[in-house]
Amino acid sequence: MGTIYYGGTATPIHIEDRALAHLKVVIATKLRRNESFTVSWRHPDDEPRGRSTIWMHPSIPLRFVFDDPEPTELSREWIEDLANSANSSGGIMLVPEHIVTGPIPIVDPNPAAVEISRMAVDEMSVEHLAVEGEQDDPR
Repeated sequence: MGTIYYGGTATPIHIEDRALAHLKVVIATKLRRNESFTVSWRHPDDEPRGRSTIWMHPSIPLRFVFDDPEPTELSREWIEDLANSANSSGGIMLVPEHIVTGPIPIVDPNPAAVEISRMAVDEMSVEHLAVEGEQDDPR
């Protein structure tokens, strides 16, 4: 879980590391251009129910803290989604990452026995995304 410290307040804003990495790119780009805007998000499950919005301005101190010491691989599509919302009148709305699902190629000596289908995601939350199965260790 990453953290944003914004302004003179010591109140941390907790956002999952992967989401925060993408949000940081969009926020830094806007602030580098001297643009002010809002950022909105839904509260994580461990906080009181609701949502928050902050006004981002280049003159207000801002610090991003990540729990994971290794930088995450960024999704261009997710950055574009966040940047598009940043340029709207509503400001940045932290939305879940779009994960493309579809057929998975399978090598099988009997191709007639293999059925490939698509999977639909009904609901996904940035805070609760988990991948099942074996993961390669990137180190």
